[in-house]
Amino acid sequence: MQIESSAIRNFLSRDLLDVFIRVGLLVFMLVLCGRVVAPFVNLALWSVVLAIALYPVHRRLAAHLGGRQGRAATVLVLAGLLLIGVPTVLLGASFAKQIQTGYDRFESGTVSIPQPRESVAEWPLVGERVYRLWQEAATNLPEFAQDNRETLGSLSRRAVRAAASTAGAVLLFLASLIVAGIVMAYGEPGSRAVGDIICRFTSRESGPPIQSLITATVRSVATGVIGVAFIQALILGIGFIWAGVPAAGLWALLVMVLGILQAPALLITLPVIGYIWTSGDASNSMNMVYTVYLGLGGLADNFLKPLLLARGVEAPMPVILLGALGGMVSGGIVGMFVGAVLLAVGYQLFMTWVAHGADAEDADADRAAETP
Repeated sequence: MQIESSAIRNFLSRDLLDVFIRVGLLVFMLVLCGRVVAPFVNLALWSVVLAIALYPVHRRLAAHLGGRQGRAATVLVLAGLLLIGVPTVLLGASFAKQIQTGYDRFESGTVSIPQPRESVAEWPLVGERVYRLWQEAATNLPEFAQDNRETLGSLSRRAVRAAASTAGAVLLFLASLIVAGIVMAYGEPGSRAVGDIICRFTSRESGPPIQSLITATVRSVATGVIGVAFIQALILGIGFIWAGVPAAGLWALLVMVLGILQAPALLITLPVIGYIWTSGDASNSMNMVYTVYLGLGGLADNFLKPLLLARGVEAPMPVILLGALGGMVSGGIVGMFVGAVLLAVGYQLFMTWVAHGADAEDADADRAAETP
């Protein structure tokens, strides 16, 4: 009895203290590492998402280049920078020039706004107010600006913040694309390392399926959410240009943003259809053609998502979509991928647990039936 009491006191005084010290040091190191890595979390997440989504393209390109992984990644990154970076820089420069030109014209008093059409007042809900404000601005712009100075100032500040946020997001995306190229160049050893980490947390049997599920989920969200939004924006953008809608590219960009946010494209297409009918620039038959085309284009995501979302993933499409929506609300665009992956993995683990329980019950029933 005295020996057991001595062993307990020894454990409480020395061993337990050692455990507390080791755990404390481990937590301290994790906190320090987290603070060091925190500024690069978004960059790292975006890089991993892009690397996973683009890796099939990288492998096919590497096969055409004689298996040179680094060269294939370099070509893919340069192509992405040229396709995204150059138009973004040109668009930003043109936008800044237009703002400067508009400001100079406003200061010199040479800005002229055309009078609104009478049909503007017939717009639903906001027609009369828009017509009145438009007419005031067209009649006497300096007085209109003075009367609405606070509102215009607030809108200007919001526009500047939105432009700065957009520019930061584009730069983050381009930097992530470069880092993703490095990740893809070492894709095979990196995949093995990630597989070993997952197996260490789970087991050698369940690790590979979980890794495959994560990879398929990221690619599914990339094609089923962002891909569908891009396709729908392209379809509607062609329709906007065909119908002669002003600023067709801007409306197509808004359609893509709404598609990523999982908002219906009809929020854009319905006002555009109303503009087409009220502008009077085409015949009724052509207006009907434009209406049918834009209406079908606005509903295209309803049959594209079931085809592309959750394709090749061992999880139902509503689970992937729900995870993407919840992740986007809590963490933005990157959270959309993280949320979909977490919910898909959680769903798979839960269903595996349910299946194991059912198998155990069946085994017990079989043993009970065999017992005489």
